[in-house]
Amino acid sequence: MPRPKVILHRCESYDVDRIADIIRTSIEELNLDIRGKVFVKPNIVTANRRYIHNSFTHPAVVEAMVRVLGGKPVEDICIGESGGFGIPSRLFFRESGFTQMAKKIGVRLVDLNEHPMDTVSLAKGVWHKKMLLSRYIHNADFKVWMPKLKYHIVTSITQALKLNIGILSHKERMLFHDYRLHDKIVDMLEPGFPGLVVSDAIDITYGFESAPYPVRLGLLLIADHPLAADAVAATIMGYAPHGIKHLQIAADRGYGTLDLEDYDIGGDVTIDELRQVPKGQTRLFQFLDELDTPMQFYAGTAPGTDTICDGGCECAIKGCLGTIEKRTPGALKSARKGALVTGIYKGDVIMPDGPVVLIGDCTRVEGQLTAAKVHHIKGCPMGARDLFLKIPRIFNMPNPMLDHRDAGLFLYHTAAKGLCILKNRLLPDRHAW
Repeated sequence: MPRPKVILHRCESYDVDRIADIIRTSIEELNLDIRGKVFVKPNIVTANRRYIHNSFTHPAVVEAMVRVLGGKPVEDICIGESGGFGIPSRLFFRESGFTQMAKKIGVRLVDLNEHPMDTVSLAKGVWHKKMLLSRYIHNADFKVWMPKLKYHIVTSITQALKLNIGILSHKERMLFHDYRLHDKIVDMLEPGFPGLVVSDAIDITYGFESAPYPVRLGLLLIADHPLAADAVAATIMGYAPHGIKHLQIAADRGYGTLDLEDYDIGGDVTIDELRQVPKGQTRLFQFLDELDTPMQFYAGTAPGTDTICDGGCECAIKGCLGTIEKRTPGALKSARKGALVTGIYKGDVIMPDGPVVLIGDCTRVEGQLTAAKVHHIKGCPMGARDLFLKIPRIFNMPNPMLDHRDAGLFLYHTAAKGLCILKNRLLPDRHAW
């Protein structure tokens, strides 16, 4: 196997010409043969023009990539995504500027949930033995992954491997999205192994990754191997690659090494220089007990395990509170006093003057439970959107879902999604892969 190559280039702004030059010269340095049908996967997990501006790969980076692909023997290009929360991706496309960018340069942009999928078997999958996979991915001759480098509330970082959650349909996205999330991510590496990684690290982000806060790092990270890209990115972000669960699992499954000395690392800036860049409150929302709020948190284990369900109910709480705080700064600090419990908690929860909320089907307190009122929100796996209707009301916080503009956009784009699915079933696109 050739040594993986990672190229680190300074890029201080989202200038399309500058980004295209960097990508073009890097592809030449990597000696990649890009041809045929090319699928481009950015991160467009969420977007909102008013308060979520940095959760997604910047459209300028993807536009530059498409411009470079235009100089290759490429038959067709498709940009695709399956966004978060079960919300139509076409809504996030418009809010992020991707719809406008795709129209300007004449490139295909698809919500993977709206187009035909094939059932594929996964030989290496631990939890996902099979999955629904978009034909645009399944039939691609070359795959380009374009993650947004971010701190993550559960997985420490989100990069090339974590990007693969977005190749799952909304029907299957939440399967095993609980204490098994780290294995789930690596399951997806089998169908989602890219030939090229181009990471938008011009602005990195911290906080809840779907409603984050930006920090200018000024970097494009380009690699020919996803595990190498993520190991270098993790080091830049201040983590030991072997300490990040899903990266270690990927290495254990034989996808590659996490040792930086096994890579060829080039470019015009070093890892040590990048590590010195201030990154703000990097742990914000990674640890609930560190939040400035009168709410208290009690994390129990998943049934039959000694493992905190970090990718399930705890993740849902972080996502819910992170979105509320991003939309209305100070909401957590002024929230009503109370407690949130996840999993099987073996201690006492004493909250005589406030509510206690048990979150998830399996959640219970095995010690003493005292509360002004006990609520039980059921679900498994639990997503952040499942909490938006009740958590804000119980703790006297503003509810993002009651915003008239956002509710209207959701209804409109849900209807448009349904019509597109119907059209594709009745009149299949003859240009589809």
